[in-house]
Amino acid sequence: MRLEPLDQTQIEGIVSKAIEDAVDFIEAEISPQIIKSQRYFDGKVDIGHEEGRSKCVATKCREVVRGIKPSIQRIFLSNSKPVEFVPKGPEDVALAEQATSYISYQFEKHNGFKVLSDVFQDALVKKTGIAYVYYKDMTEQEIHTYNNLSDEAFALLIDDNDVEVLEHEMRMSISADDMGIEIEVPEHDVKISRQIEHGDLCIESVPPEDFFVDRNARGIDNFYVCGHSTEMRVGDLLAMGFRLEDLDGLDGSEYSVVDDEAEFERRGYTVDEDTDENISTASKKITVTQAFMELDIEGTGVPKLYQFICAGSSYKLLNFYEADNTPYAIFECDPEPHAFFGTSLVDLVMDDQDAATSMLRGVLDNVALTNNPGLQIMDGQVAVDDLLNNEIGRIIRVKQPGAITEMAVPFTAGSTLPALQYFDQLVDNKTGVSKMAQGLDPDVLKSSTATAVAASLEGQTGQAEVIARNFAEGGMKQLFSLMLELMVKNADSEQMMRLNGTFVAVDPRAWETDMDLSVNVGIGTGRENERMAALQQAFAIQQQIYTTYGATNGLVTLTQMRNTMADILAIGGVRNADRYFMPMTPEIEQQMLLAQQQAAAMAAQQPQADPNSAFMQTEAMKAQTKAQVDLSKAQMDMQYKMQKLNMDDDLSRDEMVQDLAVKVAEILGKYGTAVDTASIKAEQDAVRANNQQIMGM
Repeated sequence: MRLEPLDQTQIEGIVSKAIEDAVDFIEAEISPQIIKSQRYFDGKVDIGHEEGRSKCVATKCREVVRGIKPSIQRIFLSNSKPVEFVPKGPEDVALAEQATSYISYQFEKHNGFKVLSDVFQDALVKKTGIAYVYYKDMTEQEIHTYNNLSDEAFALLIDDNDVEVLEHEMRMSISADDMGIEIEVPEHDVKISRQIEHGDLCIESVPPEDFFVDRNARGIDNFYVCGHSTEMRVGDLLAMGFRLEDLDGLDGSEYSVVDDEAEFERRGYTVDEDTDENISTASKKITVTQAFMELDIEGTGVPKLYQFICAGSSYKLLNFYEADNTPYAIFECDPEPHAFFGTSLVDLVMDDQDAATSMLRGVLDNVALTNNPGLQIMDGQVAVDDLLNNEIGRIIRVKQPGAITEMAVPFTAGSTLPALQYFDQLVDNKTGVSKMAQGLDPDVLKSSTATAVAASLEGQTGQAEVIARNFAEGGMKQLFSLMLELMVKNADSEQMMRLNGTFVAVDPRAWETDMDLSVNVGIGTGRENERMAALQQAFAIQQQIYTTYGATNGLVTLTQMRNTMADILAIGGVRNADRYFMPMTPEIEQQMLLAQQQAAAMAAQQPQADPNSAFMQTEAMKAQTKAQVDLSKAQMDMQYKMQKLNMDDDLSRDEMVQDLAVKVAEILGKYGTAVDTASIKAEQDAVRANNQQIMGM
C-alpha cells in the first residue's frame, strides 16, 4: 500500500463525515438525557396530572444540586492556590513555586472561579462539564492625536509600520534660531491609528449541548473526533481572516450542530423560526464548528492532531491547523468506566422525584378534598345555583331538611407523610446531601454531642468527597495543565507578578510543561480542623529546630516557616498574609544570613577584653570617688583651722602643711590615687595671703 498526501476535498470529506457521525450519536443517545435532566432540575416532570388536581412537583433534583454545590465550591475555592505544580528535582523547586503562583494568578484574572461554578453545575446536572482553554491573538486599534510636532518628530512617528495616518495638517510658524534670527519652521498636527498586537489566555465553559464526541471515545485523551459548535457573526469571521466568498450560502438559519432543543431548554424559551431579512451581512450569524482529530494529511503514515474550522450544517471546511493538544478539560461527578459520559447527580434522583411528586400531589389532593368535601343533594329539593355560590355566609334554599349531605372523605395524608420522609432519606443516602450536611437540622445539633455530630457529618460528606476527588483528578488537572502549556509556549518575555508580597520577574519560558500536579482540596470541616492542627504542630517543630540549630540547620528555613503561617491563615479564611507577615523568599533569607555572618565576622575581629577588666574599672572608680570625698573634707578642716588661727606663726602653719602632706600620703597609700598637691599648696598660699590681709586690716 502506498501512502499519499490528502487534498482539500479528501480532508473535508473525512472531517465532515466524522463530525456527522459524532453529532448523530450525541443527538440520538446523549442529548435526550441532557434535555430530561435539565427539565427535572427546572422542576418539570414527565408524569401527568388530572384536570382539577394538584400539579405540584417535589423538586428533589434542584435541592440536591444546590445542596452539594456549595460544598464542592468550598472544597476547591477556599484555597488561593487550587493546584500546585510539583518539582521534579531540587533544582526545580523555585520554578515550580513561581509556576504555581503565576498560573493561579492567571486563573483568578480570567474569572476562573465563575468558569468552575458553571462546569460544576453542568457536571452535576448534565453528566459532563467542559472547560475550553485557548490562547487568543488579538489586535487592538488605538487612536492618538499630536499637535505642534516638528519635522523630525513627525517623521519619527509615521516611520512606525503599525501607524496609519488618519488626519494631517501642516502649518508654518515663526521661531528664533540660535542666533536670535526669526525664521519660519513647519509644525504638524496629526491624528494616527496604531495597531497593538497582543495575546491573552482565555478560559470558557462550553454548554454540554454544544459539545460532541464519537461514540467510541473513552476520554478526552482517547477519541477519534471531538469538538464543539458556536454561533459567530460574519464580521468576526472576516476579522479572523476568512474571505466573504468562503462564507457564501452559510446563513444564520443553520442552528447548532447539536440538538437545538437542549440549548433552548437550558435558556428557557423555544426556537424562533423567524429571521430578519433586513439584518446587515456583517451581523448575520453562522454556525461554526471546531473539531479536533488525528489525521495523516501528509501521507507519512503517522497521524497528527489537527484543529479543523468548519461552518454550516454541511461542515464546510474553512481552514485547519496542526494542534499541540485538545483544549478541553472534562469534569464528571460519577465517571463510567470505559465510557466518555458518566452519570450526573440528577440522573440518580429523577425517579425519586417522580415518586415523591406523585405522593405529594396525593397528599395535597386529600387535604383539599377533606377541607372541601363533595355534597350529596336530593334532586329537585335544592337550589343548585345557591350551591355554586362560594361566598362566606351564603344561603342555600332547600325544600325539605336533610336535602344536602356532605360526602365525607377519609384523611389519609397522615399515613402518606412517612412515605415522603422515606424518599427524603433515600435521596440523602444516594447523594450524601442531607440537612445535617448542609447545617440545616437544628434538632440533630441540639440532641447530639459535638463528637457525634462531627462523626455524622464525616459520614454524610462522603459522597461530596468522591465527587470532589473525581473533579480534582480529572478536570482540574487537565485545566491547569492546559493553562501552563499555553503560557509557556506563548510567552515572549518576562512577566511581572506579585509573589509572596513582592513583585518579581518570572519567565514562563524556563518552566517545564510536563510538571506534575497536586490539587489542593479542603474536604469537610473536620478535615480542615485536622489540617489546621497538623500545620500548627509542624510550625512548633519548625520553631524548635530553627531555635536549636540556627539558620543553617539544613532542614527548616524562614521561608518555609512563613509558608506554614500563611497556610494557617488561609484555612481561617485570611488569604492576604502580607498584612501580618513580611514577605520572605529564599533570596531575602540568603541576604539576611549573609548579613548575620558578616556581623559575626566583624565581632570576632575585635580585641578580646580581659574578663576582670570590668571589675577593676569599677573598683578604681570607687577608690577615686572616696579619695575625692576625703580630700574635700581635709580641705574644709584646713580652712577652718586657718581661719581659727589667723594670728598663728609660720611654725604652726608649717605644721599644718606637714599634716596635709601626711594626709596626702595616707590617701595615696590607702586608695592608690594620686592627689594634686600643687593645687593644694597654691590654695594654701592664697589662704595665707588672705589671712595676712585680714591681719593688716
